[in-house]
Amino acid sequence: MSISTRPCGNAPTGAVITEYTLANSRGASVSIIDFGGVVTKIIVPDRDGSLADVNLGFDDVSMYAGVCGSMGALIGRVGNRIAGASFDLEGKTYTLGKNNGENNLHGGPVGFNMHMWDAKTSQENGVATLTLALTSPDGDQNFPGKLDVVVDYTFNEENELGIHYHAKTDKTTIVNLTNHAYFNLDGHDAGSVDDLELVINADYVNEVRPDLIPTGKLIPVADVPYGFDKLTRVGDVLAKTDEVEIMKAAGGVDFNYCAGGDKITKTIATLYSPKTGRVMDVITDQPGVQCYTGQGLDYVGKGGAAYGRCAGLCLETQHYPDAIHQPHFQSIVLRPQDTYDTLTVYRFSVK
Repeated sequence: MSISTRPCGNAPTGAVITEYTLANSRGASVSIIDFGGVVTKIIVPDRDGSLADVNLGFDDVSMYAGVCGSMGALIGRVGNRIAGASFDLEGKTYTLGKNNGENNLHGGPVGFNMHMWDAKTSQENGVATLTLALTSPDGDQNFPGKLDVVVDYTFNEENELGIHYHAKTDKTTIVNLTNHAYFNLDGHDAGSVDDLELVINADYVNEVRPDLIPTGKLIPVADVPYGFDKLTRVGDVLAKTDEVEIMKAAGGVDFNYCAGGDKITKTIATLYSPKTGRVMDVITDQPGVQCYTGQGLDYVGKGGAAYGRCAGLCLETQHYPDAIHQPHFQSIVLRPQDTYDTLTVYRFSVK
């Protein structure tokens, strides 16, 4: 294993952004910057051993501070949507920024993806680690409590990208951290995820309103045309967008799949490229995963690649969206006596 660094631009504050590359002896590597904790590259082999980047991103790091769909970034303090951009906690109402219609999305207008993180590296037992730390002060984006966050990115000889999230608060608050990487196992510049195949190992999916806020009801995945309960070509599901009302409202797939089992490790999803043989297993102790098929993409990416509609898809492990308003969902409340501690692994292999 090796760790290398390079300066790659400046944050809006003027701070120098550093890219850290964690590489193994097989030539596979993962690169992350200390602005937003953005995953900028994931270079892994295909079935013939040829290496390619399967993670969408930008050559110009200033794009990560713009309106780019939170590309590759760490998301917090609360990933996904909070209805009405407000919530009640311990007898007090907290009003948040509205950045998704009337709702709050991914922590608000200035989420964790818009900050410089403190970084340090280490290597031990064949694992390279980038540790990123951020302190979100009490009242940040109107969330209560000072939240100290540490995220360990790891990479090993088995081509496993681990993201280990830790957080502590000094006041009761809400937390739901995730990563917003866009994947295309045909290659970041392949143009579309249509030919990828996906299975999501969840029995239910959140029923949502047209603004994608959960109603509270869980629908069996067997009852929806976007269930992915068996290995399914992504393009075959996306072809139904205009005929399925809620898919039309979402522009494609943008739903949380409910596996349950909070703090129980499971393979929640597997993405496969028949063309290249690449496989990505998503292993997590989180109860849910948001599948977003990238219908909002419209950018020029790395190497001048055109990232149009559905050029990449996200598999964001998480607690269920708007959990603070749904008492029967697993809680996202974090209290001072507790520690937020969750691990997701993206394991790359071939077949």
